[in-house]
Amino acid sequence: MTSSVLHSRPSVDKPAIPPLRNGDHLTRDEFERRYQIMPDVNKAELIEGVVHMPSPVSAEDHGEPHFDLVSWLGFYRAGTPGVRGGDNSSLRLDLDNEPQPDAYLRLLPECGGQAQLIDGYVTGAPELIVEIAASSASYDLHEKLHAYRRNGVSEYVVWRVWDAAIDWFVLREGRFEPLQPRDGIYRSEVFPGLWLASDAMLQSDLARVLEVLQQGLASPEHAAFVTRLAGR
Repeated sequence: MTSSVLHSRPSVDKPAIPPLRNGDHLTRDEFERRYQIMPDVNKAELIEGVVHMPSPVSAEDHGEPHFDLVSWLGFYRAGTPGVRGGDNSSLRLDLDNEPQPDAYLRLLPECGGQAQLIDGYVTGAPELIVEIAASSASYDLHEKLHAYRRNGVSEYVVWRVWDAAIDWFVLREGRFEPLQPRDGIYRSEVFPGLWLASDAMLQSDLARVLEVLQQGLASPEHAAFVTRLAGR
């Protein structure tokens, strides 16, 4: 009689904390716990309780537009005391949302800002968030938009690269409404002097973008804003 030998699978040590997976449904605490053990992951977001881990992005569709937007915001922050900005930082919005937006501007709490730093994380909603999206089909204009609106983000800017368009939304009475540009220039309602020449930005004409922003920084509205912030 031939005897058969039952071979068992070798035991494999499983990690104590599971890794993040695209599409996982997690609490914010569990999302952070898993994210922190994955230093090789550069970007992961929790949007409405669902994990999103974007694919690698190209310079043309994301990296270079991102650079120009951050340059624009950084120039404004340099001329406006009491304002801070960030790039690809995780935001603790609520128990179901921890996005990692492309950029944001916020007022310091002592200057009336609604977000604050807790354990090194921005907690609460920055006044302005900027995202670079592929198109209007992106979750930046759906799930993220709803999460930002519900958490009180005052202004939301989305650059739709494939559509060659920039959308600027302002929170009014609990709804995001499109901000209308004047003479092709968007003018922030929350950050006076933050002006954006959208056509120049779309054409990668950063010199023109910064020229128009400089005009905004030289405006009476910006001067009054700086004086008000200094008074606080």
